[in-house]
Amino acid sequence: MSRPDVDLVYLKARLAELLNTPSPTGYTDEAVRLLGRELDRLGVEYEMTRRGAIRARVPGRAPRPARAIVAHVDTLGAQVKAVKDGGRLELVPIGHWSSRFAEGARATVFSEGGAWRGTILPLKASGHTFNEEVDSQPVSWRQVELRIDAVTRSREDTQALGVDVGDIVAIDPQPEFMDTGFIVSRHLDDKAGVAALLAALECLVREGRTPAVDTWFLFTIAEEVGLGASSVLVPDVAAMVTVDNGTTAPGQNSSEFGVTLAMADQTGPFDWHLSRKLAHLARDHGVPHQKDVFRY
Repeated sequence: MSRPDVDLVYLKARLAELLNTPSPTGYTDEAVRLLGRELDRLGVEYEMTRRGAIRARVPGRAPRPARAIVAHVDTLGAQVKAVKDGGRLELVPIGHWSSRFAEGARATVFSEGGAWRGTILPLKASGHTFNEEVDSQPVSWRQVELRIDAVTRSREDTQALGVDVGDIVAIDPQPEFMDTGFIVSRHLDDKAGVAALLAALECLVREGRTPAVDTWFLFTIAEEVGLGASSVLVPDVAAMVTVDNGTTAPGQNSSEFGVTLAMADQTGPFDWHLSRKLAHLARDHGVPHQKDVFRY
Protein backbone atom coordinates (compact mmCIF):
# COMPACT_ATOMS: atom_id res chain seq x y z
CA MET A 1 0.00 0.00 0.00
CA SER A 2 1.25 3.50 -0.83
CA ARG A 3 2.51 5.78 1.90
CA PRO A 4 -0.28 8.00 3.33
CA ASP A 5 -0.30 11.52 1.90
CA VAL A 6 -0.77 13.66 5.00
CA ASP A 7 -2.05 17.15 4.16
CA LEU A 8 0.38 19.53 5.88
CA VAL A 9 -1.72 22.58 4.95
CA TYR A 10 -4.65 20.99 6.78
CA LEU A 11 -2.41 20.10 9.73
CA LYS A 12 -1.15 23.69 10.12
CA ALA A 13 -4.67 25.13 9.79
CA ARG A 14 -6.00 22.89 12.56
CA LEU A 15 -2.96 23.67 14.72
CA ALA A 16 -3.51 27.42 14.31
CA GLU A 17 -7.15 27.04 15.37
CA LEU A 18 -6.18 24.98 18.41
CA LEU A 19 -3.44 27.37 19.49
CA ASN A 20 -5.84 30.30 19.28
CA THR A 21 -8.41 28.50 21.44
CA PRO A 22 -7.41 28.81 25.12
CA SER A 23 -7.58 25.48 26.96
CA PRO A 24 -5.64 25.37 30.23
CA THR A 25 -6.58 22.33 32.30
CA GLY A 26 -9.99 22.99 33.81
CA TYR A 27 -11.06 25.27 30.95
CA THR A 28 -11.09 23.03 27.89
CA ASP A 29 -14.72 23.22 26.72
CA GLU A 30 -14.14 25.46 23.70
CA ALA A 31 -11.23 23.39 22.42
CA VAL A 32 -13.25 20.19 22.85
CA ARG A 33 -16.15 21.75 20.92
CA LEU A 34 -13.70 22.72 18.16
CA LEU A 35 -12.53 19.09 17.96
CA GLY A 36 -16.09 17.84 17.92
CA ARG A 37 -17.03 20.10 15.02
CA GLU A 38 -14.01 18.91 13.03
CA LEU A 39 -14.76 15.23 13.70
CA ASP A 40 -18.35 15.85 12.59
CA ARG A 41 -17.06 17.45 9.40
CA LEU A 42 -14.79 14.47 8.73
CA GLY A 43 -17.65 12.06 9.42
CA VAL A 44 -15.73 10.28 12.19
CA GLU A 45 -17.82 8.58 14.87
CA TYR A 46 -17.03 9.82 18.39
CA GLU A 47 -18.39 10.09 21.90
CA MET A 48 -17.68 12.44 24.77
CA THR A 49 -17.09 11.32 28.34
CA ARG A 50 -18.92 12.93 31.23
CA ARG A 51 -15.83 15.03 31.97
CA GLY A 52 -15.45 16.15 28.36
CA ALA A 53 -12.72 13.95 26.86
CA ILE A 54 -13.30 12.59 23.35
CA ARG A 55 -13.20 8.99 22.08
CA ALA A 56 -13.28 8.76 18.27
CA ARG A 57 -13.44 5.33 16.61
CA VAL A 58 -12.26 4.38 13.13
CA PRO A 59 -13.65 0.89 12.37
CA GLY A 60 -11.06 -1.65 11.29
CA ARG A 61 -11.21 -4.88 9.32
CA ALA A 62 -11.51 -6.61 12.70
CA PRO A 63 -12.90 -5.12 15.92
CA ARG A 64 -10.17 -6.41 18.24
CA PRO A 65 -7.53 -6.40 19.57
CA ALA A 66 -8.14 -2.67 19.17
CA ARG A 67 -5.48 0.03 19.10
CA ALA A 68 -5.54 3.55 20.48
CA ILE A 69 -3.59 6.73 19.92
CA VAL A 70 -3.89 9.60 22.38
CA ALA A 71 -3.00 13.29 22.65
CA HIS A 72 -4.12 15.90 25.18
CA VAL A 73 -5.88 19.15 24.37
CA ASP A 74 -5.29 20.79 27.77
CA THR A 75 -2.29 23.04 28.37
CA LEU A 76 -0.35 24.62 31.17
CA GLY A 77 -1.86 27.74 32.69
CA ALA A 78 -2.46 29.44 36.02
CA GLN A 79 -5.17 30.10 38.56
CA VAL A 80 -5.94 33.05 40.81
CA LYS A 81 -4.75 32.27 44.36
CA ALA A 82 -5.59 35.64 45.88
CA VAL A 83 -6.69 39.14 45.01
CA LYS A 84 -4.10 41.42 46.60
CA ASP A 85 -4.78 44.61 48.53
CA GLY A 86 -3.49 46.66 45.59
CA GLY A 87 -5.80 44.91 43.12
CA ARG A 88 -3.25 42.67 41.43
CA LEU A 89 -3.54 38.88 41.41
CA GLU A 90 -1.42 36.23 43.08
CA LEU A 91 -1.20 33.11 40.92
CA VAL A 92 -0.53 29.40 41.27
CA PRO A 93 0.43 27.26 38.27
CA ILE A 94 -1.85 24.82 36.50
CA GLY A 95 0.47 21.95 35.69
CA HIS A 96 4.18 21.84 36.47
CA TRP A 97 6.06 24.81 35.02
CA SER A 98 8.40 27.47 36.31
CA SER A 99 7.29 31.05 36.93
CA ARG A 100 10.41 32.22 35.06
CA PHE A 101 8.61 31.29 31.83
CA ALA A 102 5.54 33.27 32.90
CA GLU A 103 7.31 36.58 33.51
CA GLY A 104 6.21 39.10 30.90
CA ALA A 105 3.56 36.83 29.42
CA ARG A 106 0.28 38.28 28.23
CA ALA A 107 -2.70 36.38 29.59
CA THR A 108 -6.47 36.22 29.88
CA VAL A 109 -8.37 35.77 33.15
CA PHE A 110 -11.68 33.97 32.70
CA SER A 111 -14.02 35.21 35.43
CA GLU A 112 -17.71 35.59 36.19
CA GLY A 113 -17.32 39.19 35.04
CA GLY A 114 -16.02 38.11 31.63
CA ALA A 115 -12.57 37.69 30.11
CA TRP A 116 -9.98 40.22 31.28
CA ARG A 117 -6.60 40.72 29.65
CA GLY A 118 -3.44 41.29 31.65
CA THR A 119 0.31 40.83 32.04
CA ILE A 120 2.23 38.58 34.43
CA LEU A 121 5.02 40.60 36.06
CA PRO A 122 7.73 39.92 38.65
CA LEU A 123 7.14 41.73 41.93
CA LYS A 124 10.31 43.73 41.29
CA ALA A 125 9.93 44.62 37.65
CA SER A 126 11.56 48.05 37.42
CA GLY A 127 15.31 48.58 37.46
CA HIS A 128 14.70 52.28 38.09
CA THR A 129 13.05 51.32 41.38
CA PHE A 130 14.82 48.14 42.48
CA ASN A 131 18.19 48.39 40.71
CA GLU A 132 20.03 45.02 40.79
CA GLU A 133 17.26 43.39 42.84
CA VAL A 134 15.40 42.77 39.58
CA ASP A 135 18.05 40.11 38.85
CA SER A 136 18.50 38.74 42.37
CA GLN A 137 14.91 38.17 43.43
CA PRO A 138 14.02 34.46 43.78
CA VAL A 139 12.20 32.49 41.10
CA SER A 140 8.82 31.24 42.33
CA TRP A 141 5.14 31.79 41.73
CA ARG A 142 5.05 33.94 44.88
CA GLN A 143 7.42 36.32 43.10
CA VAL A 144 5.05 37.15 40.23
CA GLU A 145 1.62 38.73 39.96
CA LEU A 146 -0.92 39.43 37.26
CA ARG A 147 -1.78 43.05 36.45
CA ILE A 148 -5.20 43.33 34.80
CA ASP A 149 -5.66 45.85 31.99
CA ALA A 150 -8.16 47.85 33.98
CA VAL A 151 -8.07 50.67 36.51
CA THR A 152 -7.95 48.74 39.79
CA ARG A 153 -6.34 50.23 42.89
CA SER A 154 -7.72 47.83 45.51
CA ARG A 155 -9.00 44.32 46.10
CA GLU A 156 -12.53 45.73 45.98
CA ASP A 157 -11.93 47.35 42.56
CA THR A 158 -10.74 44.05 41.09
CA GLN A 159 -13.52 41.99 42.64
CA ALA A 160 -16.04 44.51 41.28
CA LEU A 161 -14.93 43.39 37.80
CA GLY A 162 -16.04 39.86 38.68
CA VAL A 163 -12.48 38.58 39.16
CA ASP A 164 -11.97 36.36 42.19
CA VAL A 165 -10.02 33.49 43.71
CA GLY A 166 -10.07 30.33 41.58
CA ASP A 167 -10.46 32.04 38.20
CA ILE A 168 -8.58 30.35 35.37
CA VAL A 169 -5.72 32.16 33.59
CA ALA A 170 -4.77 31.26 30.02
CA ILE A 171 -1.30 32.22 28.77
CA ASP A 172 -1.08 33.69 25.26
CA PRO A 173 0.46 31.16 22.85
CA GLN A 174 2.16 33.77 20.57
CA PRO A 175 2.29 31.37 17.59
CA GLU A 176 4.63 31.97 14.66
CA PHE A 177 4.43 29.89 11.49
CA MET A 178 7.76 30.59 9.82
CA ASP A 179 8.48 30.50 6.09
CA THR A 180 11.36 28.14 6.95
CA GLY A 181 8.86 25.54 8.15
CA PHE A 182 9.49 26.15 11.85
CA ILE A 183 6.45 26.55 14.09
CA VAL A 184 7.18 28.36 17.35
CA SER A 185 4.55 28.74 20.06
CA ARG A 186 3.59 28.08 23.63
CA HIS A 187 1.25 25.11 24.08
CA LEU A 188 2.60 23.00 21.23
CA ASP A 189 2.53 20.54 24.14
CA ASP A 190 0.26 19.02 23.15
CA LYS A 191 -1.74 20.90 20.54
CA ALA A 192 0.85 19.89 17.95
CA GLY A 193 0.08 16.29 18.87
CA VAL A 194 -3.67 16.90 18.60
CA ALA A 195 -3.21 18.49 15.16
CA ALA A 196 -1.11 15.50 14.07
CA LEU A 197 -3.90 13.12 15.10
CA LEU A 198 -6.47 15.17 13.20
CA ALA A 199 -4.24 15.18 10.13
CA ALA A 200 -3.91 11.39 10.33
CA LEU A 201 -7.68 11.06 10.62
CA GLU A 202 -8.25 13.39 7.67
CA CYS A 203 -5.84 11.32 5.60
CA LEU A 204 -7.56 8.05 6.53
CA VAL A 205 -10.94 9.47 5.53
CA ARG A 206 -9.76 11.19 2.33
CA GLU A 207 -7.86 8.16 1.07
CA GLY A 208 -10.54 5.68 2.14
CA ARG A 209 -8.14 3.62 4.24
CA THR A 210 -9.34 0.97 6.68
CA PRO A 211 -7.11 0.05 9.65
CA ALA A 212 -6.40 -3.61 10.37
CA VAL A 213 -8.32 -3.33 13.65
CA ASP A 214 -10.62 -0.81 15.32
CA THR A 215 -8.53 2.26 16.10
CA TRP A 216 -9.48 4.77 18.78
CA PHE A 217 -8.30 8.37 18.62
CA LEU A 218 -8.40 9.74 22.18
CA PHE A 219 -8.31 13.42 23.11
CA THR A 220 -7.87 13.95 26.86
CA ILE A 221 -8.38 17.13 28.89
CA ALA A 222 -6.36 16.88 32.13
CA GLU A 223 -2.94 15.44 31.24
CA GLU A 224 -1.08 18.44 32.66
CA VAL A 225 -2.37 17.57 36.14
CA GLY A 226 -1.72 13.86 35.82
CA LEU A 227 -4.95 12.45 34.36
CA GLY A 228 -4.36 10.92 30.94
CA ALA A 229 -5.86 8.16 28.84
CA SER A 230 -6.65 5.71 31.64
CA SER A 231 -10.00 7.43 32.22
CA VAL A 232 -11.11 7.14 28.57
CA LEU A 233 -9.74 3.77 27.42
CA VAL A 234 -12.11 1.02 26.32
CA PRO A 235 -11.50 -2.62 27.34
CA ASP A 236 -10.80 -3.86 23.81
CA VAL A 237 -7.64 -1.73 23.43
CA ALA A 238 -4.52 -3.91 23.48
CA ALA A 239 -1.93 -1.31 22.40
CA MET A 240 -1.82 2.45 22.85
CA VAL A 241 0.59 5.10 21.60
CA THR A 242 0.83 8.51 23.23
CA VAL A 243 1.76 11.48 21.04
CA ASP A 244 3.40 14.22 23.10
CA ASN A 245 6.54 16.33 23.27
CA GLY A 246 10.05 14.90 23.58
CA THR A 247 12.11 17.11 25.87
CA THR A 248 15.58 18.07 24.66
CA ALA A 249 18.17 18.67 27.34
CA PRO A 250 21.73 17.73 28.28
CA GLY A 251 21.89 14.04 29.02
CA GLN A 252 18.82 13.27 26.91
CA ASN A 253 18.78 11.62 23.49
CA SER A 254 15.71 13.51 22.26
CA SER A 255 15.80 15.78 19.23
CA GLU A 256 13.61 18.56 17.87
CA PHE A 257 14.16 17.09 14.40
CA GLY A 258 12.32 13.80 14.12
CA VAL A 259 10.35 11.46 16.32
CA THR A 260 11.57 10.55 19.80
CA LEU A 261 10.53 7.08 20.93
CA ALA A 262 10.22 7.10 24.72
CA MET A 263 11.46 3.74 25.97
CA ALA A 264 10.90 4.34 29.69
CA ASP A 265 10.28 6.92 32.39
CA GLN A 266 10.32 6.86 36.20
CA THR A 267 7.47 4.32 36.23
CA GLY A 268 9.67 1.83 34.37
CA PRO A 269 10.11 0.52 30.82
CA PHE A 270 7.30 0.72 28.29
CA ASP A 271 6.09 -2.39 26.46
CA TRP A 272 9.07 -4.02 24.73
CA HIS A 273 7.07 -5.43 21.81
CA LEU A 274 5.28 -2.16 21.01
CA SER A 275 8.45 -0.06 21.39
CA ARG A 276 10.31 -2.38 19.00
CA LYS A 277 7.45 -2.29 16.49
CA LEU A 278 7.39 1.52 16.50
CA ALA A 279 11.14 1.60 15.86
CA HIS A 280 10.77 -0.86 12.97
CA LEU A 281 7.93 1.20 11.46
CA ALA A 282 10.05 4.36 11.65
CA ARG A 283 12.99 2.63 9.96
CA ASP A 284 10.86 0.97 7.28
CA HIS A 285 9.15 4.23 6.32
CA GLY A 286 12.15 6.55 6.54
CA VAL A 287 10.90 8.50 9.56
CA PRO A 288 13.79 10.29 11.33
CA HIS A 289 13.79 9.04 14.91
CA GLN A 290 15.79 8.32 18.04
CA LYS A 291 15.13 6.55 21.33
CA ASP A 292 15.25 8.11 24.79
CA VAL A 293 14.72 7.24 28.45
CA PHE A 294 13.22 9.88 30.73
CA ARG A 295 14.04 10.09 34.41
CA TYR A 296 10.77 11.74 35.42
